[in-house]
Amino acid sequence: MSLTVDKYVLPSEDHTIQKLLLLYLELIEKTDSKGKVLPEMILICQNLRNNLMHPNEYIRGVTLRFLCRLKETEIVEPLTPSVLQNLEHRHPFVRRNAILAVMSIYKLPNGDQLFVDAPEMIEKALSTEQDPSAKRNAFLMLFTCAEERAVNYLLSNVDKVSDWNESLQMVVLELIRSVCKTKPAEKGKYIKIIISLLSATSSAVIYECAGTLVSLSSAPTAIRAAANTYCQLLLSQSDNNVKLILLDRLSELKSSHRDIMVELIIDVLRVLSSPNLDIRRKTLDIALDLITHHNINEVVQMLKKEVVKTQSGELEKNGEYRQMLIQAIHACAVKFPEVASTVVHLLMDFLGDSNVASALDVISFVREIIETNPKLRVSIITRLLDTFYQIRAGKVCPCALWIIGEYCLSLSEVENGISTIKQCLGELPFYSVSEESEPTETSKKIQPTSSAMVSSRKPVILADGTYATQSAASETTFSTPTVVQGALTSGNLRALLLTGDFFLGAVVACTLTKLVLRLEEVRSSKTEVNKTVTQALLIMVSMLQLGQSPASPHPIDNDSYERIVLCIKLLCHRNDEMKMIWLESCRQSFVKMISEKQLREMEELKAKTQTTHAQPDDLIDFFHLKSRKVAVNTKIENEREFLDHIIKSTNMKCLTGPSELEGECGFLAANLYAKSVFGEDALVNVSIEKQTDGALSGYIRIRSKTQGIALSLGDKITLKQKGSS
Repeated sequence: MSLTVDKYVLPSEDHTIQKLLLLYLELIEKTDSKGKVLPEMILICQNLRNNLMHPNEYIRGVTLRFLCRLKETEIVEPLTPSVLQNLEHRHPFVRRNAILAVMSIYKLPNGDQLFVDAPEMIEKALSTEQDPSAKRNAFLMLFTCAEERAVNYLLSNVDKVSDWNESLQMVVLELIRSVCKTKPAEKGKYIKIIISLLSATSSAVIYECAGTLVSLSSAPTAIRAAANTYCQLLLSQSDNNVKLILLDRLSELKSSHRDIMVELIIDVLRVLSSPNLDIRRKTLDIALDLITHHNINEVVQMLKKEVVKTQSGELEKNGEYRQMLIQAIHACAVKFPEVASTVVHLLMDFLGDSNVASALDVISFVREIIETNPKLRVSIITRLLDTFYQIRAGKVCPCALWIIGEYCLSLSEVENGISTIKQCLGELPFYSVSEESEPTETSKKIQPTSSAMVSSRKPVILADGTYATQSAASETTFSTPTVVQGALTSGNLRALLLTGDFFLGAVVACTLTKLVLRLEEVRSSKTEVNKTVTQALLIMVSMLQLGQSPASPHPIDNDSYERIVLCIKLLCHRNDEMKMIWLESCRQSFVKMISEKQLREMEELKAKTQTTHAQPDDLIDFFHLKSRKVAVNTKIENEREFLDHIIKSTNMKCLTGPSELEGECGFLAANLYAKSVFGEDALVNVSIEKQTDGALSGYIRIRSKTQGIALSLGDKITLKQKGSS
């Protein structure tokens, strides 16, 4: 196969064939079972050398790119002179691939022997190169193979970094992260470069700058700059995936630097302008964790504006977005009750929302607020009674009726509550049976009829003057039961009842019962009370008749039937004990439920704040901690006593468990930990051994991210370890 390729393919001048040839050469085995290069590779090397000197720049470039994938030094070695010549080729496509080839060969085993002065040549090429891609590859080669040269070049061109190409700036950031990881004490000189790149034109560079700032520094200025950058990118980027990634970064900052993120909550909320629901949901989740007494009013005001925007109906998912906003406002009002008065009336406009879930969230919010904010009770009840007719959802009406039954306390409120329910039920009865002895042709066409034979007996005088009884049978036609739809303006409760929602009918009966019982307390006229009782009983009986009639879509269920019957019995036989149960016990149960809910939320919040981000047995990477070792030199002869003395002198905490320090084995090892007032960590390892003469020997190793902490703590231990106070 290889001979066929050598004979027919290698000489070809076709670019496509040459490209396929290089792919073929990349895939085939180039060595034998002992690792030696196959003999036929000699011909391949000659062909590659010819390609590297080919007059066509494309052939040169793809061949240089192929060399980047070769791992066999024996094949590459004879090609090195030709590779070096391409560093000065006139075409940038050739130069940029030549630089990558030099880097790849230099990284091979003993590659530095093939290109002894490669870093110097690449650095020289970097200083004169004008092509952005070639310049980026040259800097990447120095960063990978000669980091000190890359650092020197960067520091000597600090003022020009902001004008460099995007790809080169990305490599610069990668270099900074690498250098600062191994030399954290030199962070200061690179932070300025990162800050200058925050004003770059490339969004990718700006994003990487923000991430680099967060990884290198926890200073408030750096974190604030990174957070501001993320917020600006959120508003400028149109890709939803990018926005979700940026929101993830802000969420991470929120977890570790909440105080700084609180300042940017309004900037975060501006992302709600995006029509994507996932972005809006994540934005609201972040914002709700950043609410404080100082910004709650601004946040609620902004959420109210967003709720108003959803009324336009321009977007299909406005209802779902409105539901998210209502839930967010509900959370704000529960956490900060003082803002409830500014939002509750606005949200009550959405009780009749076509989105049932949204309307349910509103009524649940109203139910909780009216209990936790007694000052708003009168205004909420008044607004609810005014807007009750707008409610069209069968799941929302029961909760609204419960609120009316529980919180209508004054005479006017009770009377308005009863009047509102009667208006929404419409005229009684809900159905009727009409009897017609001679139905007209029109009625026959409209309604199906049923016939019955009715017999009648009456006395008659016979011809001989005696009396007799005559029987006669006549046919009378009755119409079937028909639902009375009421006027065109019939209320929402009537419409729902006629669809067979008898659970709602039971709630109506309970609400009327509570209102009548409370009316008896606040109204002195027994006549008016009895009149209202009669009207309520009539409504309940009519609902039972509707549930048992063939006019209903389905018969009334047993639970609803028993509940309505119970209300009828209670109104007919009222007593103080039942009044207490209906007017007080129900409210007390609800108050208890709210209290338990708030307690549960507090416990969940407390558990959330105590979330463990690392396990006690997780490994700690000490590789990057600049350390100091102090020899033990003390007059104390007991190991445990010496350890306690060190803990007391340094005010550190012992991480080693007491059980591990027990016993007399002549050896002790313990780990101590402390954090400075500036938030800097320090870890101390104490290893001591008791000698035959009773003296203690060993070392105390101090580790810290900053050299100053390690030095100062080491000096203190050296001074205090002898046993002096």
